[in-house]
This record gives sequence, C-alpha cells and structure tokens, in this order.
Amino acid sequence: MIYHLRGKIEFKGEKFLVMDVAGIGYKVFCSPQTLRSVSVGQEIKIFTHLHSKEDAIELYGFLTQEALGLFETLNEISGIGPKTAMMLSLLGSLEKLKETMERGSLPPEIKGIGQKKMQKILLELTGKIKELKKTFEPADEGALDALISLGFPKQKAKEALLKIQGELTQEEKIKKALRILGGKG
Repeated sequence: MIYHLRGKIEFKGEKFLVMDVAGIGYKVFCSPQTLRSVSVGQEIKIFTHLHSKEDAIELYGFLTQEALGLFETLNEISGIGPKTAMMLSLLGSLEKLKETMERGSLPPEIKGIGQKKMQKILLELTGKIKELKKTFEPADEGALDALISLGFPKQKAKEALLKIQGELTQEEKIKKALRILGGKG
C-alpha cells in the first residue's frame, strides 16, 4: 500500500493531479477543494489510498491524515465508491455528514446519491459514529497515539482498539491492533 507521496506537482487536471516522485509520475485523484489549494510546480506531501478494482488501480489523495481516515471510513460503507467517498469527505466529519444527510441536502458537487441511498448510508453512518464514540480508557489513549505515530489514520486506529477486549497491557493492545490493521485479525 502507498500511504503518502512527497513530490512536485507536474500537472493538474479537472479531477486529478500528477506528482513527480523520484522521476515517477503518479496520477492521484483529488477533491476539487484539494486541487484548488495546490499549484503546478509546488512540492507537497499527500496522503493516499490505493484502490484496486477489476480493471484499474487508482490512487486517491488527501492533504491530511484525518481527511484520509474519513475517506477510508466512508469508502467501507456499502453503496459508496471511492469517488463518492472522496466528495463526501469534504464535509469534514462523520457527524457533520450525518447532520447534512438528515436535512436531506448534499452539496451540489456530490452526485449519484438519491433518497433511498442516502437513508441506507445514514443507517450505516449512525452505527459507525456510535462505534467511534465509545470511550477509551487512559491506557487506550497511549496505544492510540502509538498507532497514529506509526502512520495509521486516527479513525482506523480507534476502530482497531475498540475491537480488542480483555485486560491487556498497552504493548499487548498495540500488538493486537497492528494485527487487526494488518488484516490478520
């Protein structure tokens, strides 16, 4: 997986940019907001999500780890693809997205979500928000900080720690969380 890239922007398209990293040009899909905030020739660090599908492999880029974490959480919701998740992540947080959807109005740049799909997404969002709001014990905060310092998005690290049960030391919690985050459960 490619977690981030650091390089110079060579080209900006309508939905993507091309970054030169050590002589290799990476095409990275970005939100309109991200594209507006960067310019050709600028040296940047961008956090990425590598999305693999049947006929293509695509990189999605974000200027912060928090935006990447929100994108990855939204991308896990059934019925939301990476392009829609990227646009929905513009709203900043799961709570703000939920409030916006409850009002029944999404920003005009977010297309392809009708009332039925919105209700389904709202249902899954409510569950994710409740899961993320579970309280951490002080020992969990240290484990969370350790996972974040290793480069994991805060929301993903929180989700992994919430899955761990039992009386464990901070070190044991970190090891178990790393297994969960690595897909080895």
